[in-house]
Amino acid sequence: MNGVLARVNPLVLVAVGLLALVASLGVRSLLTAVITTGVYVLAMALMLPARSGHPLRFATVVLGGVSVAYSTWLLGGGHLDVAATAGLRIAVLALPGVAVAPLIEPMALADQLGQRLRLPHRFVVSFAAALQRFEQLGQTWQHLSRARRSRGFGPGRGPVSRGRHAASVTFGLLVTTMREATSASIAMDARGFARARRRTWAEPAPWTGTDTAVLLVGVLLAAVPYAVGLFSAA
Repeated sequence: MNGVLARVNPLVLVAVGLLALVASLGVRSLLTAVITTGVYVLAMALMLPARSGHPLRFATVVLGGVSVAYSTWLLGGGHLDVAATAGLRIAVLALPGVAVAPLIEPMALADQLGQRLRLPHRFVVSFAAALQRFEQLGQTWQHLSRARRSRGFGPGRGPVSRGRHAASVTFGLLVTTMREATSASIAMDARGFARARRRTWAEPAPWTGTDTAVLLVGVLLAAVPYAVGLFSAA
């Protein structure tokens, strides 16, 4: 079962992330929160491939949960159980999406949205192009930063100098992104994306038994807090 999430289509990965929202709505007690979080952590550990993005991305889940727990404890009368429940609810909501995000291929997701869900092709193609541009932001940032360093405009050791460097690179990133978006829009219009009535797809959008199995696992995971709530109330 290890690495099974790397073999499913991206539409299933999006569904697993969205089902976590349903699960988080069922987290209403500390017992439910602990069990649901543990089940999700175990499931992600079993199904994620060994190399699936930078592990530091999970720090955002921890940071979000801790910040919500602290603010709930600070403003909610100092009740630790209520604060812990609120923090773990955020972890249940965010963990699946953060875990599967690096596995989503923009073009494969576009194929699924257009061929499986029958969404409008203009929206699908534009969405895929936007996702591809978003993935390139980090690489563009590195290129701009290296270009400034090579010209002698790198950051100094002080925080003010580093802040100015980050602001300059951010402005350059904004200009570059807008320029690339304009070029992509013109190229897509030249290829008939604006006037096409029927569109064909270069790649198929298969649905396998593994996709169905993982989707069922996502549904079962979303049902965990509700099942725990029923058993604890009985």
